[in-house]
Amino acid sequence: MSDSLDTKSSNKRIAKNTMFLYMRMFVSIIVNLYTVRVLWQVLGIDDYGIYNVVGGIVLMFAFLNNAMIASSQRFISFELGKGNKERLIKTFSISITVHLILALCVLILAETIGVWFLNEKLNIPSTRMAAANWVYQCSVISFLLNVISVPYNACIVAHEHMKVYGYFGIIDIIIKLFLVLLTAVIPFDHLITYAILILLLSASMRFAYSIYCKTHFEECRFHRSKDKRLMKDMFSFAGWSFIGNMGFSVRDQGINIILNLFFNVAVNAAKGIATQVGTVINGFATNFTMALNPQITKRYASGDIDGMLQLLYNGCKFSLILMSIVVIPLIMSAKTILSFWLGDVAPYTVGFLQLALIISIIDCVVSPITTSLQATGRIKKFQIIISIIMLANLPISWIWLKLDANPYIVMVVSIATSIIALISRLVLLHELINFSYRCFFYKVYSRTIPYLFISSIWAWILFPIFDSNFIGIILYIIFSLIGIGIALYLIALNKSEKKVFVESIVSRLKILKR
Repeated sequence: MSDSLDTKSSNKRIAKNTMFLYMRMFVSIIVNLYTVRVLWQVLGIDDYGIYNVVGGIVLMFAFLNNAMIASSQRFISFELGKGNKERLIKTFSISITVHLILALCVLILAETIGVWFLNEKLNIPSTRMAAANWVYQCSVISFLLNVISVPYNACIVAHEHMKVYGYFGIIDIIIKLFLVLLTAVIPFDHLITYAILILLLSASMRFAYSIYCKTHFEECRFHRSKDKRLMKDMFSFAGWSFIGNMGFSVRDQGINIILNLFFNVAVNAAKGIATQVGTVINGFATNFTMALNPQITKRYASGDIDGMLQLLYNGCKFSLILMSIVVIPLIMSAKTILSFWLGDVAPYTVGFLQLALIISIIDCVVSPITTSLQATGRIKKFQIIISIIMLANLPISWIWLKLDANPYIVMVVSIATSIIALISRLVLLHELINFSYRCFFYKVYSRTIPYLFISSIWAWILFPIFDSNFIGIILYIIFSLIGIGIALYLIALNKSEKKVFVESIVSRLKILKR
């Protein structure tokens, strides 16, 4: 009986946290898309491309930070699941120490290899090199601030205070829009001005997160700790995570640099727009799994493997459904929407966006699987294999571009490696906890694949019917979503999920009537 109550309580907490994250997401989609439009107009195509490719050099070092994010979140969530308060305090303090060491390593790399690569290798107009260096230094400082604040963010996620991300996220994007508008009226180099203002915003938000954590979580106080075993375990976990995340940094940011070596900053601008939109769209799945992932780790820590697997199946299935609702109509109408949104659309932008959305559909199920693998703590083999697959993006893309392929080939290669990496994760998870492939496919894909097929056919048939104007695209999206919604209810949801869906709608209608 108590297990049932615990399950219901955790499910309610997941639903509540997801609601807060989606509140942030819907506001962020509207504001972010408008912000990108204004920034595109304020900076122009070339400076927008410079901002993306230069920032990409700094983000190449993100695999160091991402490794420690995974380590901090896993260990803090694990200790919360165990209920060991003393160990939790030690874990946080050691995490702070580790991140300070990491920040120093990133600073050394960024100010040596990074500066050399920026000034000697990138294809940037000579007249804009000074501005590019300003952007680079601001990006480095902002990144270091993010590294140092990781333990605080990990505590927020582990404690499942997702409303903090909702409130702070909304504040962040609204201020960011204000800064873009401010950049347009300041009589100074717009690229340099924007980089400095974003740095100031990043510093302010990092400070706000740390203040929140110190006032709400008792473990968020630094204490000297000499637990060498715990530090070794965290560094070991982070070390293998570092290898895996290095592959993702190469795929996501290294490809930007490869494109710059073969083409110009206008192509980087096109890729940057696709990345921006892809990041916003990925929020549909990310916000859901962010609320789900701490529960996966806690259930493994408490020995509830069946409960963990059920969360895994639900997380993968509903991530795919949530992503498809947006991706399917957007793929069909990408050219028209980009024209209305940006006005002057750079070459390759439409194709980059469509291919990025396909990658999003493939990758949206990855987070629950990866969290389940990390919960076991045995990640050496997993990280090595995934890193090799992701790192393959760079040499394969370089070879194709050397053979005079068009820029789209880098995204096609990413699609192929994403599929291979997804299959590899499932094989590795099967080895660690012996879960059933058949059960995974049945619960995640048996209904969603037919749903995706029918929804895509509906959106494809519908698109030519409407005019390519603002009213036409709005009508197309509305009728697409109606058809996708019907397919979702009739095909994607099983009997119990339909019951929950109907009860949810009825309860909301009752609230509206009051």
